[in-house]
Parts: sequence; structure tokens; C-alpha cells
Amino acid sequence: MIDPQEPLAQQVARQAKIIEALMRRANRQHELGSTAYSAFQSAIALQGQVWAKTRDLERTATELHVARADRERTRKSLADALSAMEGGFALFTDGKLEVCNDLFQSLFPDISALIQPGLTLDEYFESMTRSGHFVSTDSRIHNTLSPARRSQGGASMLSKVIELTEDRWFQMNLQRTNSDNVVLLMTDITGVVRQNRSEKENLIDRQADYLQAVFENMTSGVCTFTSDGALMMHNSQFRRLLGLPYTMLQKGTEITRLLDFMKMHELLTDDSDPDIDLWKERLDRQGRLRKRVRHATGRMLDLHAHRLPGGGILVELKDVTLEHRATEMLENRVAERTAELTRANARLRDQYEEKARVEEELRLAKERAEAAVSSKTRFLAAASHDLLQPINAAKLLIATLLETAADTPMAPTVERLHGSFTSTEQLLHSLLDISRLESTGASTLTPTDVCLGTLMRSVYEDQTPLAVRKGVTLDIVPCMVFVRSDPVYLLRSIQNLVVNAIQYTDAGGRVLVGCRRNGDKIVLQVWDTGIGINRKDQKRIFEEFARADNVPLGSGVGLGLSIVDRTCRLLDHKVRVRSKPGAGSVFSIEMDMVPGQPMASEEGRVPDQDADAAADHIVLVIENDPDVLFATVQKLEQWGASVLAARSEEEALGLVEDIGMAPDIILADYQLDNGATGDNAILAVRAKTGVRVPAIMITADRSDTLLRAGAEIGFSVLTKPVQLSRLRPLIDWKIRWQAPEDAA
Repeated sequence: MIDPQEPLAQQVARQAKIIEALMRRANRQHELGSTAYSAFQSAIALQGQVWAKTRDLERTATELHVARADRERTRKSLADALSAMEGGFALFTDGKLEVCNDLFQSLFPDISALIQPGLTLDEYFESMTRSGHFVSTDSRIHNTLSPARRSQGGASMLSKVIELTEDRWFQMNLQRTNSDNVVLLMTDITGVVRQNRSEKENLIDRQADYLQAVFENMTSGVCTFTSDGALMMHNSQFRRLLGLPYTMLQKGTEITRLLDFMKMHELLTDDSDPDIDLWKERLDRQGRLRKRVRHATGRMLDLHAHRLPGGGILVELKDVTLEHRATEMLENRVAERTAELTRANARLRDQYEEKARVEEELRLAKERAEAAVSSKTRFLAAASHDLLQPINAAKLLIATLLETAADTPMAPTVERLHGSFTSTEQLLHSLLDISRLESTGASTLTPTDVCLGTLMRSVYEDQTPLAVRKGVTLDIVPCMVFVRSDPVYLLRSIQNLVVNAIQYTDAGGRVLVGCRRNGDKIVLQVWDTGIGINRKDQKRIFEEFARADNVPLGSGVGLGLSIVDRTCRLLDHKVRVRSKPGAGSVFSIEMDMVPGQPMASEEGRVPDQDADAAADHIVLVIENDPDVLFATVQKLEQWGASVLAARSEEEALGLVEDIGMAPDIILADYQLDNGATGDNAILAVRAKTGVRVPAIMITADRSDTLLRAGAEIGFSVLTKPVQLSRLRPLIDWKIRWQAPEDAA
């Protein structure tokens, strides 16, 4: 019934009302009671309740008295604290003045009587702005009160600097407290404002002195005129540059008078006639004027005139004599350089014309060179066939003669003839290889996947007779890996290295051919126990027609290693040599192995054949050269074969028709008469007999096109001059393993 949080006065009033209500109820019960005893009991109970409430009222009254005493002490302490504050302080509660200190009340003596508790904040500001002691005329003070009232607690609502009479200044801060009360502080900042003003005035005085010093010590002459043309101020440099007397530069002197004086005394020469009307017109139109004039003393002056905001004129003079002289000197140099450039341009034009003439001559020379290269290419194509044809015939005849003259007095002579012819054949091959590599370069080569073991075995078979005749042991360790290279030129390179090793190794020596792996590389090496090479010759021997100093005369012309070097450079192989005179040499060719290519086995190579075994086969030979045809027939018949010799496709078909059966094998030249080719002749014989007759193409054509045609049609390719050590095993192998079958 009674809230302990309510003020003590309200609690006492409520208790009095409760006691009064209880007494009225007791009286009614007494009146309505049926017996005196019940009335007595009610009175006793009522009296106990009254005593309890009376004690509560006394305790509450005591507490109220203590609270009032504490409040008075707090108010007195607050008043003492406010009186001790240096600035004015006022607390507004619910928009009305609650308490303030004496300083706050005495700031405006004419309104101090109005500053009493209950005064609203708006009324205070209205009174302050009407006070005779208030000097500031900032109307925004009153306008900022409305948004200031809406600011959050603890935030500054208003902060202004106000001026009072007698040069007094106060910082006014209006701030809302967390309990929604408003505190107004007036801080005296008169000393700070006066000190700042003094410092500012001192600074302005110092700046003025500084600016005056700068103005007087400027390298340029400066002068200002009013809008009416009267002199306002100038520095001493302006007078010195123009050479004017002091009396002409007094304040208020008209600009027309200055110009007339300069014109009369001819201070400005040349075409520098000062026309004030023209100057004003340009200044009014452009706002600025710039002109270079020559003084009577010879100085060059730059005159700059600018229109000032008030309509006046600012004139600046700069001495540019040195700059003008430098400009004249530069212009003279430019003129001289221009003349030099003109002469140089003329020389360049002559050189260009000469260059054009030389380029035309070079173009014609290039055309002649290209024509010569084309002729050389055609010559090589013809030489590959026309020169190798008689070489092939002679080689076959000498081979036949060797076997015929065996065990006769002519045998040594024939062997010497065979050796001399072999040297001639090697020299011819070297010259043709060099010519092809020079004329067509990399286009001569046809890189493909090549089995090194097959090439090494071929070199071994070809060069074993030479090693036997020389008394040198030739050993080979085949390496059946695949490399990316040109099979013909790589074979030629290995042959050249082996032939050189045999040639420069004395009887009883040894030549070893093998391979070493080096990561993803394979290094083919040719070791010998020959005469060795000096260090100074180890680079020179790869040049054309170059030989080491210790090589005996008559042992070659020095083309073999040059072919090896050129071939390997075009195929991106690396050639190296290690040698020691008297101990031997090691030549190596480093090549990339073909990844993913399985190692080849030696089972697929052509098996060795007994040289004395009879070749009892029917061989159809198609060759348009009579000498080559005769030599081939002689050799085949010496091997025991039955030979059908034909010079054309028509003769071959006639011979096949005469015998009434297919031959065991066909040996055909590629280039026949009248544009006919050996591959067409092979197809014609197969079509005539209805049998897929094994065939070998013996040709001087080394192109990759013929190899692809052989793989497609079904014939092997041997190049001229044919190696007999390969021909006979290949014939026997093709007849044995590729026996004639019906043509599909």
C-alpha cells in the first residue's frame, strides 16, 4: 500500500489516511457490534495497529529530517564549489535555471537581476543579446539553440566565442548532461585573445618589413600605377634599369610623363616606340603585355605589364642581355648547324643514291648467284645420276675382275686398281656431299627415326675389307637405340670417321666403334690407336681441305671431317675430338635419343651370306646405261644367277613374256630413258605376271620421296655406287623371305 521509493512526505500522508480509515471502520463495528465484548476486542486490536503506524510515522519523519539536512549541506557545498570556479557556471534543469555561480550572474551587470532560478535558457539568451555589455553581433547564437536541444547527452551543443565591452572575451560552451540537464560554461579567454592579437600584429609588421626588403632586392624592376596612370610605388632596380632620375619616379608621377622623358632622351631605341594608347588597348583586351626593348646603353629588357584587379597596372622589367646574347649565339650556331646539316643531307642523299645503286648491283648479283645456285643444284642432280652411273659400272666391273683375277699374276694389279678406284669413289662422294650441303643446306637433310645399330653394322660390313687390307682390327659394339637424324648423311659421317681411323692407324692397330649413354643423349664414339692429332690442329681439321701437320702426304684431301662437321651442325648433333699424338684419337657424335622408341634387335637385319654360295635365281635387271647394265649382268652371272637384261620397261615386259613366268627378283634403276621410272617398270612387271615380285631400286636419287614410294609400293632402295657387300645379302634375303606371291 505504501511505496518505499516515494518521498517521505507522501509516505506520511498515505499512512495518515490509512489510520483514519481504520478508525472509521472500528467505530462502525462498535456501533454494529452485538456485544460489548466484541467492541472491546476490536478496540484493543485497533489500538495496536494505531501504535504500529504511529511508530512508522515517527521513523519516517526522522528520516525526512535527515534527508533535508543532507540536501542543504549538498546545496551549500555546490554553492561553495561554484563560487570557487574561475569561469561562469549555470545548470538548467528542464530548461530552467537551477543554480549558477556569482561570476555567471555578474557577467552582464544590466541583466544580473533577471538571472534567478526558474529563468529559461531561451530567456537568458534573449536577455544576453539585448545587454549593453554584449558586443558580438553573431546572430547564429540564438539560431543554434534549437538543434542544440536535440543533441545527445554528453555532447557539446554550442561552442562560441563572444566579445564583451572593455575588450573582454569569453568562450561559451553549452553541453547536455546524461540526465538531460544543460550546463552553460563561460570561460574567460581575454588574455589568450589579446596575446594572439599582439603576436599577429607583430607578425604582420615583420612580414611587411620582409616584403619591403624582398621588393627592394628583387633582380627585376617593379613599378605600379593607378588606374589613372599615376605612379604608386617602385623599387630601386626599376630606376637603375631605365636610367631615370629620382625626380621622375616620385609618387603620383603620370606614366605619360615617364614615357615622354624616355622618348626625348632616346632611352629606348630601335622599334621600341612606346605607344601608351596601344599598350592600354592591349592591356584592356588581353589583361597583359609582353615586349622586349633595347635600352640606349645596349641592354636588352623584357617588359611585362599586367592589369591589376583594381584597374591599376603592374610593370616588371628584367635585364635579359645575357640571355639575348646567348640566344643570338645559339641562333648563329643553329644557322651554322643547319648549314652543316644541309651539307650532310646532301652527302647522305648522294650516299643514298650510291647505296641504291649498290643495292641494285647486289640484287643483280644475288639474282646471278641464285641462278648459279640453281644451276649448281641442277648440276648436282645430273651429277648424282650421270657421274655415278659410270662409277657404278666401273665398281661392278672391278669387283668382277677381282674375283676373276684371284690367284693369278694379275691379282696384285687388280687389287691396286680397286684401291685407287675406292679412293676416287670416296673423293667423288665427298665433293658431292659438300656441294649439296652448301647449295641447299638443311633442306638436303631428311631427319627421321634411325636405328644406330643398323648403321653401325652397315659401316662394319663396308669397311671390314679396308681394315683387313690395312692390317687393322675393326671391332664394333652395336647399340640398337633410335636417334633422330638423317640416315644417309649420318651413315656417311660414321663412315668418314671409321675410314679416317683405319687410314691413320698403322698395321697391328685397332679401331673400336661403340656408344655410351649420357642421360637422354647417346654418344657414338670411334676409338683408334693411330698417330693422334696435335692440340693446335684439333679445331682446324674440321675445315675444308685441312689436315693435321703429322698426316703423311697422299692420305686424302681433307674433306671427310668437314662433311661430318657440317652434317652434325645442320642436324643439331655435337662433334668432339680427344687425341694425343702417338696414342690415338677418339671422335664422338652426341645425339638425342628418340623417347618412347623401343630398342631394335639385330634379328631384323639382313643375315650375312656366304660369298662363295651360288645365287641360283632368275634376276630381271632394268638399266638404261649399257655399261652399268653390262657390269651388273657380269657380276650377277658370276654369282651364279640367271640374268634377264633390259634397258627399258618395254624390253623387260618382252623378256618376261618370252620366259612365260615371273622372275625371282627385279633390280631396277630409277631414272630410265624418255622420262620413264623404275617404280613404274616394277609395277608393270607385277601387273604383267600377276605376281608381287620382290624388287630392289638401285639409284643415285637420295630423296626421302623415293624411300616413301618404296615403302608404299614394296621395294628396297640402294644408292649408287652400290655396295656389293649389301647387294647380295639383300637379294638372297628378299627372295627367301619375300617370295613372289600373287599380286593383290
